[in-house]
Amino acid sequence: MQPRELSFTSHRVRCAAWHLPGTGDAPARPCVVMAHGFGGTLDTGLFAFATPFAESGWDVFAFDYRGFGASNGRPRQDVSVRRQREDYHAAVDAARHLPGVDPDRIVLWGTSYSAGHVVAVAAGRPTIAAAVSMTPAADGLASLALIIRRHGVGHLARLAAHGLVDATAAILHRRPHQVPIVGRPGTTAMITVPGAAEAYPSLAGPTWRNEVGARHALEVARNRPVAAASGVRCPVLVQIGTRDQVVPVGAARRMARRLGPRGCLQEYPVDHFDVYAGPWQRRAVTDQIAFLRRVLD
Repeated sequence: MQPRELSFTSHRVRCAAWHLPGTGDAPARPCVVMAHGFGGTLDTGLFAFATPFAESGWDVFAFDYRGFGASNGRPRQDVSVRRQREDYHAAVDAARHLPGVDPDRIVLWGTSYSAGHVVAVAAGRPTIAAAVSMTPAADGLASLALIIRRHGVGHLARLAAHGLVDATAAILHRRPHQVPIVGRPGTTAMITVPGAAEAYPSLAGPTWRNEVGARHALEVARNRPVAAASGVRCPVLVQIGTRDQVVPVGAARRMARRLGPRGCLQEYPVDHFDVYAGPWQRRAVTDQIAFLRRVLD
């Protein structure tokens, strides 16, 4: 099954997307709108999730954020929470007009950073039919506390210093200052937990780059999907890895509780990157399909 490459516009910028039509002859199909997590791109493991959805009879519309992968936009590699959520909204608008798609059955799918985005976007868009939030980055304040506990305040201070350099470069219209997305423990990178420097690149496609604008280190605390959870009106599957070293597990559980009866929490004895390949990926996507069948039919 090969996706059809297309594009849509978000705030006057062209964003790259893949469209996989669902199998079967249903006249109007649900559509799963999906994007990757922190620094991720379309070609970095998303196809392993998109294909089973399409085989289940649902269309899939997967996209790259502005400034990432095959999408246009500058600065490149800049993780902006606001812009990425705007891109989700634009992608939903585009997906609703695909031939054969039921505009009233749009599903949001996210992982890691985007798993938080889908909760925030769903809270502001009551027509969303359902959402899947896999290993979510649910609370930036809790993430900062986790970084300090695991790596020390010095590591956080170094990231903040790089962030100030990048923010200054933006003000002066100079070239962005970037740091690696993942690095080995003890190095200066956004994610330095054991195994991350090997796990993330092993999933990477040709458009992925191990670099990100350092200014995001100054924005982490403002990313708080947990605060929006009580406003969500659709069913949400929250999948948590109980051994997750990248995002705070307690914050993800709090987000699931704040969803109230709309939340469905499932936990797995895995680390953050274990859900992208192998048996735990298959388990995660199987549970996602079962959840969506239950809430969409």
